[in-house]
Amino acid sequence: MLALLGAHLAAAVVAPSLMRVLGGRAFAVLALVPSASAAWLATQAGGGGAVHEESVAWVPDLGLALAFRLDTLSTVLALVVTVVGALILLYCSRYVDLRTTGGSPGLLGGALVGFAGAMLGLVTTDDLLALYVFWEITTVLSYLLVGYLTTSAASTRAARQALVVTAGGGLAMLVGVVILGETAGTYRISELVADPVTSTGPLVAWGVGLLLLGAITKSALVPFHFWLPGAMAAPTPVSAYLHAAAMVKAGVYLVARFAPGYADLPVWQVLVLGLGAGTMLLGGVRATRQLDLKLLLAYGTVSQLGMLVLLLGYGTEGAALAGLTLLLAHALFKSALFLTVGAVDHATGTRDIRHLRGVGRRAPWLMVAGTLAAASMAGLPVLLGFVGKEAALTALLTPAAGWVSLQGAAAVAFVLGSVLTMAYSLRFVWGAFTDGARPPAGGPVSVAPRAHEWHAPGPVLVGIPLVLALTGLLLGPTSTWLEQGLEGYSATAQRVASTGPEVHLGLWHGVNAPLLVSVGVWVLGGLWFWLQARRPAEVPIPLSPVDAARAYHGLMRGLDRLALETTGFLQRGSLPLLLGTIFTVLVLLPGTQLLLGANRWPQRDQLRLAESAAQVAVAALVVASAVLAARARRRLRAAFLVAVTGYGTAILFLLHGAPDLALTQILVETVSLVVLVLVLRRLSGRFPDDPSTLTRRLRALLGVAVGVVVGATTLVATASRVHAPAAGDLAERSVDYGAGRNIVNVILVDVRAWDTMGELSVVLACATGVASLVFLREEAMDRVRAGLRSARGDRAGMRAGTSETTGAILPSRRISGILALDPERRSVILEVVTRLVFHTILLWSVYLLLSGHNQPGGGFAAGIVAGLALCLRYLGGRGYELRAALPVMPAVLLGSGLFIAAGSAVIPMLFGSAALRTWDAYLTIPLVGEVHLVTSLLFDIGVYLVVIGLMLDVLRSLGSGIDAQIAREREREDERAEAEVRP
Repeated sequence: MLALLGAHLAAAVVAPSLMRVLGGRAFAVLALVPSASAAWLATQAGGGGAVHEESVAWVPDLGLALAFRLDTLSTVLALVVTVVGALILLYCSRYVDLRTTGGSPGLLGGALVGFAGAMLGLVTTDDLLALYVFWEITTVLSYLLVGYLTTSAASTRAARQALVVTAGGGLAMLVGVVILGETAGTYRISELVADPVTSTGPLVAWGVGLLLLGAITKSALVPFHFWLPGAMAAPTPVSAYLHAAAMVKAGVYLVARFAPGYADLPVWQVLVLGLGAGTMLLGGVRATRQLDLKLLLAYGTVSQLGMLVLLLGYGTEGAALAGLTLLLAHALFKSALFLTVGAVDHATGTRDIRHLRGVGRRAPWLMVAGTLAAASMAGLPVLLGFVGKEAALTALLTPAAGWVSLQGAAAVAFVLGSVLTMAYSLRFVWGAFTDGARPPAGGPVSVAPRAHEWHAPGPVLVGIPLVLALTGLLLGPTSTWLEQGLEGYSATAQRVASTGPEVHLGLWHGVNAPLLVSVGVWVLGGLWFWLQARRPAEVPIPLSPVDAARAYHGLMRGLDRLALETTGFLQRGSLPLLLGTIFTVLVLLPGTQLLLGANRWPQRDQLRLAESAAQVAVAALVVASAVLAARARRRLRAAFLVAVTGYGTAILFLLHGAPDLALTQILVETVSLVVLVLVLRRLSGRFPDDPSTLTRRLRALLGVAVGVVVGATTLVATASRVHAPAAGDLAERSVDYGAGRNIVNVILVDVRAWDTMGELSVVLACATGVASLVFLREEAMDRVRAGLRSARGDRAGMRAGTSETTGAILPSRRISGILALDPERRSVILEVVTRLVFHTILLWSVYLLLSGHNQPGGGFAAGIVAGLALCLRYLGGRGYELRAALPVMPAVLLGSGLFIAAGSAVIPMLFGSAALRTWDAYLTIPLVGEVHLVTSLLFDIGVYLVVIGLMLDVLRSLGSGIDAQIAREREREDERAEAEVRP
C-alpha cells in the first residue's frame, strides 16, 4: 500500500512536467498509476475474504501509524476509486483542450492522480488519525479541482464554498475522532468497530455525532447539500470523479465503516436515517425540475447519497448488502452519466435540454451509454441498479420496529425517493437524446444557445461512458456471484435488529412485494415525469421554508461583517491604541492570576537585588533612559534613549558573565539604531500627537503596571521551579555534543539548528518585504542594477587606472563615487576613518565567525559586524560607496547563505548520519599551528551570509532607496520653483 500511495504522489509531482512534454497524452500516462493500483487490488479481492494488513510507525510519540487494512468494504471502495479514476484520466486525454482550457492541465492531471491516491489511502487506512489526514488531503485537492478554471468567478466561488463546508465538517470530525480514540484507548478502526465502547454515556454519543458530521458535510447531506450542485462549475471529468465515484463517497464510506459498531445508538439512527431520508427526497424533487443536464445529475447525486447513507447506516445485514451493491452501481452509472454529459457538451456546446436536438441520431453509441446508465439509475431490469434496488426494498419493507418508527419512515422515504429517481432518469434521457417538444425557452433562466457547430465526440469520449454503462449491465445478471464477494462486509453489519429479512442479490426472486413496489415506482415515476416535463423553468420546491444555500451565504456575509466591525473597532490604524489593548490584556489576565491565584513567591533569602554596585548604577541608567524616552517629544531623541536602554541591558549581561549575549545585544542595538535613523529621515522631527496630561499619566500607569506584572511573573516562575535547571550540564554537553565551548553558539547551530534554519527563512522573507516596500516599481530596481554594473566597471577600471563608465583616470586611493556627492554633505574625517577601519572591521567579523564556536561570536554576531562595516561605508559615501564595497544584489547573499546552511544539513546524511550531525577535527597548519575545525562552521557561514545580505538589503532600501526618493523629490521641487519664476 505504501508503494501504491508513493506512486500516486510521484505521479502527481511529475504531472506538470509530463504535460509540458507529452501534452494531452500525459493523462493517459498518468492513468497507468491508478490502473496498476486497481490490478493489485484485484489480486487481493480474490483472496476468499482474507484480510490484508500493513503497518508502519509514522509518529510513534503520538501513536500515529500508517496502518492499512484491506477487507471487503475497503477493497470495493478502493477498486471504485482506482478503476474509475484511471478511466477518467484517459477520458481527459481527449476532453481537455490544452490551448483553451482556462486552467493548468498539469495541475488538473496532478490533482486528479493525487486525489486518487488520497482516496485510496482514506478507504484502506486502519488508523483514525491517518484517516483524518487523508480526509483533509482530499478536501484541499477537491478545492483545487473544483476551482480549476481560475478565470471563472463561479468556479472560484464554488471551490471556496465546498472548502468551507467540508473543511468545517472535517474539523468537527477530528474532535469526534479524538473523543472515540481516547475513550476506547485505541485509534485502530478495526478495534473500535469490533469492540465499540458504548457504555460511557453522552461522551461516545458526542463523538459519534461529530464523526457523522464530517460524513454528512463530505457527502452533501441536508442541510449541507447545497455545495455539491455549486461544485458543478468544475470541468465535467472532475464532477464525474469527485461527485460520483470518489470524494462524496468518503462520507458514505465512513458511515458504512462504523455502522457495524455504532448503528444502534440513538444519535446514529436520528442523523443517518433522518438526514438520509430527507436528502433523498429533497435532491430528487430538485432534480426533476432542472434544465441543465449536469445540474440534474448533481441533484440526483445528492438524492442518491442520502439513499446510500440510509442503507449503509441502517444496521441490518440485508440493508448493508443492498447498500454496498448500490454504491458500486452508483459509481458506475453516475460517472457514466457525467461523462456522457461531457461528451454532449463537447459536441453541441450546451447542456440545456431546451436547446439540445439530434444528439441521439448523431451519436447513437453515446445515446446507448447514457440510456443504459440512466436505466440503472432508475432501477430498471436487468442492470445492477435494479438488483440493488430490489435488495434494498427487501431489506426495508419489513421494519423491525414497525412502520411508526424511524425504520418505517426510512422505508417510505426510500420508495418515494425511488419514484423521483425514475422521474429524473426519464427527464435525463428525454432531454439529452430525444427531439420531442421542449419547455418554452422564454423562462426567467433561459440562456440563448451559443453558436456551436456539431463536433462529433471521438471514440474515447464515447467509449469510456459506454464501458462503465456496460459494466453495470454485465454485473446485473452475474449479481449472484457478486454477492459472494460482498457478503464479507454485510455479515458484520447486523446491529439494530436481532433478526432481519434474508436478502440475496439476483434478477428474479418471484412475484413478491419488492417487485410489485418496483412496478409501482416505475409507473408513478413516469407519471411524475409526464406531469413535470413541460415546465418552462427550474422552480425550487424546498421541503422546508429555509433555503440552505441562502442561509450559508447569509452566514458568510454575517461573519464577514462581524470580522469587519471587530477589526474596525480594535484595529483603527492607531499604534498607541493597539499597544494599549495588548498591554491592558497583559495586565488584566496574568495580573489577576498573580493577585488571586495560589502562587509560590520566592522567600526573602532567595531574593538578591544586586551583586555589585555596577549593576545598580547600570539599572538606574536604564530606568532613567526609559523614563526620558517616554517623555521625549522628538523622534531622534527617543530613538537614542531607547538605544541606551538596550546598551544598558547588554552591560547587565556582561556583568552577569554572559559576554556572548552582551556582544549580540550591543550589535543588535546598533543596527536597530541605524535603521531607525535611516527611517526617521522620511518622518517629521517631532511626534505628531500631543497627548493631554491625563493621557500621558494613563500611559505611564499602564507602563508601570506592565513592568510590575512582568517582573512579578518572573519572580513566581523562578520560585515555582520543581526540576533542576536544564542548563546545569550544558557546559559539558556542549563539548560532547557540539564540540564547542560557547554554549549559546552550540545551541544555535547544533541543538536547535532546525529552528535557526527556520529563522533564516524568516529573515530572508523580511528582507524581501522591506525591499518590496521601497522598490515598488520595476524602474527603481533597474536603477539599482545599473548602479551595480557601474560600480563593477569602476572597480575594474581602478585596477586598470581608468573608469569604464566615464573613461576618466581614477585616483588610486579615493572612495569610489565620492566625487558625485554633494560637497556640502561630505565629511573628510569620516571618509578617512572609513578607509582606515573598514577592512579591520571585516577582519574582526571573520575572526568572530571562526572563533565563535568556542569564544564569544558566531555567524550571527559576525554577520552584524560585517553589516556595520558596510553601514560605515554607506555613511562615508552613500550608495556609491556601498555599491563599491559589495557590488552584488542582496538576494545573492541571502540565497547563498540559506543554500549553504541547508547543505550543511544534507551533507551528513550522505554519509549515513543524521541531518546536521557535527564532526570535528584538529589540524596542524604550518605557521598557524593547531586549528580546531568543526563541521557546524558551514552552518555558521550560511548564517553569516544571510545576515550580511539582510544588512545590505536594509542599507540599499532604507538607505540608497530613500536617498533616491529624496533626490527625486528635490528635483521636482526645483523644477516647480523654476516654472514659477519663469515669465
